[in-house]
Amino acid sequence: MKMFSFLRTARDPSSENIHISSLPPSIPTDQEPQQTGEQADDVARENAVIQTTHTHRVAAPSVFLQKQNNEPVSSTYFEERVPVPEENNERGISLRKLWAFTGPGFLMSIAYLDPGNIESDLQSGAKAGFKLLWVLLGATVIGLLLQRLAARLGVVTGMHLAEVCNRQYHTVPRIILWLMVELAIIGSDMQEVIGCAIAFNLLSSGRIPLWGGVLITIIDTFVFLFLDKYGLRKLEAFFGLLITVMAITFGYEYVTVSPDQGQLLMGMFVPYCKGCGPVQLIQAVGIVGAVIMPHNIYLHSALVKSREVDRSNKKEVKEANKYFFIESTIALFVSFLINVFVVAVFAEAFYQRTNIEVYNVCNQTGSPHSDLFPLNNETLEVDIYKGGVVLGCFFGPAALYIWAVGILAAGQSSTMTGTYSGQFVMEGFLNLRWSRFARVLLTRSLAITPTLLVAIFQDVQHLTGMNDFLNVLQSMQLPFALIPILTFTSLPSLMNDFANGLVFKIGGGLVILIVCAINIYFVVVYVTALNSVWLYVLAAFLSIAYLTFVGYLVVIFKLLLLLLTLNVFLLCCHCCYLLYSFYYYSTCFFVN
Repeated sequence: MKMFSFLRTARDPSSENIHISSLPPSIPTDQEPQQTGEQADDVARENAVIQTTHTHRVAAPSVFLQKQNNEPVSSTYFEERVPVPEENNERGISLRKLWAFTGPGFLMSIAYLDPGNIESDLQSGAKAGFKLLWVLLGATVIGLLLQRLAARLGVVTGMHLAEVCNRQYHTVPRIILWLMVELAIIGSDMQEVIGCAIAFNLLSSGRIPLWGGVLITIIDTFVFLFLDKYGLRKLEAFFGLLITVMAITFGYEYVTVSPDQGQLLMGMFVPYCKGCGPVQLIQAVGIVGAVIMPHNIYLHSALVKSREVDRSNKKEVKEANKYFFIESTIALFVSFLINVFVVAVFAEAFYQRTNIEVYNVCNQTGSPHSDLFPLNNETLEVDIYKGGVVLGCFFGPAALYIWAVGILAAGQSSTMTGTYSGQFVMEGFLNLRWSRFARVLLTRSLAITPTLLVAIFQDVQHLTGMNDFLNVLQSMQLPFALIPILTFTSLPSLMNDFANGLVFKIGGGLVILIVCAINIYFVVVYVTALNSVWLYVLAAFLSIAYLTFVGYLVVIFKLLLLLLTLNVFLLCCHCCYLLYSFYYYSTCFFVN
């Protein structure tokens, strides 16, 4: 089968091309034309893929890497690669090397701080207090392990996940996989547009309408996306600045509210939710969907290729994996702290508060937004818009404006990384290179059209309510990143000595099972709330198609592992046979 074609090369990997020896050509080898070195350069220039004659070795395609004659190829985004300093400190950690590898992890961590995450955090605090912090911690740790796999795939193979999928899957599943990832990217982009629009509305005291904020995001996104022309390190520094802004703004809210530290630590490290019901369960599921973003795995596997690593040198590959993991750990620790700030603020100040309480406080402070809260004793429900309003009512206007600045930083940073993700995904799956302008125009148009319609014809509650649906959408797309990354990083024929061990394989399988169960639960909850027979039928058909495709990917994953296990078993049998033959003939020789 074409799907398993890369397994044929597992018997004889080249030590010089460990990262590419197992990748199949995109056309059958017996039909490949002979190529000169000059022709190969042309192919590399157009597709970043060099197919050599009658071999399974493929030069690592990358928008960051170099051609085989060491002349840099033109890249879609980054025109440079960051050099790594040479040091002899093998056992310890070199701060100079760590600084050289710092950047991709922080860009990746932006997805853990997008407006969808912020809304999930504040709802978690308002609905469950500190009780679901352990879910946030667990989801972040799982996310870190998945990002480790993504970075390892990029470093070892010299290809990002979308490129590997392009070479390993048939055309039909590859296109379906691409569409699912694009859907996740567009959904994430919609969340960022919503966040930015709300931030502009809050900062202008309502003078900029929501639809005006949506339109502004079109302009500023194009401006920020051309910052990479000033250099890769400057772009990474700009993202670091935005993360710093979020840390300061949400940290200010945390200090202002001064949450109970004992309750916070108990909620973070005791996996229990006393007195929780369906509302808290749905919120816990939403946290997982908001934290682990499918397109982020594709993004991280591409970003790590911006560092100069000799992948034919096992020592350098191992070192790069180590430093990228350290950097990712630091970046996700920072993002986790920021998320904890938001959860703790709303857990301390607004857990179990009623609408009438908030209305009275807002009315006393003269807030123009007091009519957002109905005069009843129902538990307060908040979103990123109401969250800023409530903070302003209880802690003064400064808290509201600082909150809005944090939301704006979250939206702007996330929308840029989302566009980079879309570019890498499109290039990898389709071998299609679009200009930055065209890519942003496409993604923004698809994201802004429904958002703009809701902003014009509905109120802010409907607009922010879209975030809940979009978090569900992100969770639904997770298997289309998890299964490929676990499949390919588990293949010794592809990863050689850096393939996943048994623990990662079993753990990854459990994560996939849990995610699929969560998705089914989400679908049941949302569809039953719609009260429409036609929607029930449509949801049933879509669920069958969804589970069928996920099942196909899972079966392929299991078959690959089964075939590899069989190969190892046959190899062991062959070795035993050779040892027995040696023993038999040596015995006969000495007897004679």
